[in-house]
Amino acid sequence: MIFLCSSCGSSNLFNKKERFQTSFLDLFDTASTIIAYDTSEEDFNTHYQQFHDKLEEYDKLYDIYHSYDGITNLYTVNEKAGKEPVKVDEKIINLLEYGKEVYKQSAGKTNICFGAVLRLWHDCRQAAEDNPENAKLPDSEKLQAASNHTDINSLVIDRENSTVYFSDPDLKLDVGAIAKGYAVQQVCKWAGENLWTSAAISIGGNVSTIGYKNDDGETPWTIGIDNPDRTADDYLTTVSITNLSVVTSGDYQRYYTVDGKKYCHIINPETLYPAEFVSAVSVICEDSAMGDALSTTLFNMTIEDGKRLIDSMDNVEAVWVDKDYNTVYSAGFEKYIKK
Repeated sequence: MIFLCSSCGSSNLFNKKERFQTSFLDLFDTASTIIAYDTSEEDFNTHYQQFHDKLEEYDKLYDIYHSYDGITNLYTVNEKAGKEPVKVDEKIINLLEYGKEVYKQSAGKTNICFGAVLRLWHDCRQAAEDNPENAKLPDSEKLQAASNHTDINSLVIDRENSTVYFSDPDLKLDVGAIAKGYAVQQVCKWAGENLWTSAAISIGGNVSTIGYKNDDGETPWTIGIDNPDRTADDYLTTVSITNLSVVTSGDYQRYYTVDGKKYCHIINPETLYPAEFVSAVSVICEDSAMGDALSTTLFNMTIEDGKRLIDSMDNVEAVWVDKDYNTVYSAGFEKYIKK
């Protein structure tokens, strides 16, 4: 989780815009906060509603657990695409094509076609929430059988006809590793062009900044990165950024416990069990979609391999927290740390 540091102060006498803030819990199954500078409370509320409505559209389209009247979403695709091509909104085509790119870039460590395996973990985690004393792991043989239906080449996308088809009828999509970041990137880009020139938007662990704090053209936003060590009293670190995103993946929020051991929600595609390389990893980059995909990819890699990947990329930095809560930075990360 990444928090927006709220000590922004009031706008100065020469700045016509004022600071406003609101929070909501109803989208992407997470807590969200918007801080933005606007001309009036009425204008801010109008702009917030426009932002919320657009983000809600993505939330419903990318939902794999629920159906909605009049909407063909990824839940519908999972139910029907193994039988016949399903006509979908262009936003779904764009997301799935991006998911295929991420699969190649991550060498298979982030796979949107891993749903058959992830569903088994999801069901066990849900059952544990309802009955913690009887919490259990998925059956290993069922996990192995499910892994035989995760080939991304079985996802057939026809952009011309705007359809999705599964050549393997047992394939299931799970876009949890990329959907939120992708949606945040699209909606924040739109918001920067149409709503606000100064905003910091946190959708769970995905934070995107638009312009400068105070709308003053010079003060970067201060973003606090949560510490996975829950005994700590402060952030892991705070960073100063503008027109950048910060995205975190961690093992300390979404997990359940079996026989005294915690099992997080990020599953390593090689072992079919939760990744155990690090406690958390945060990525700073221009694109929230890339940050979301990279944070999941890095969580499924050793820190050494992850550092090599990040250091080979332009304008991307990361910070890792290992299982002993030691901190490791990529080559250029420290330039963002608030002095």
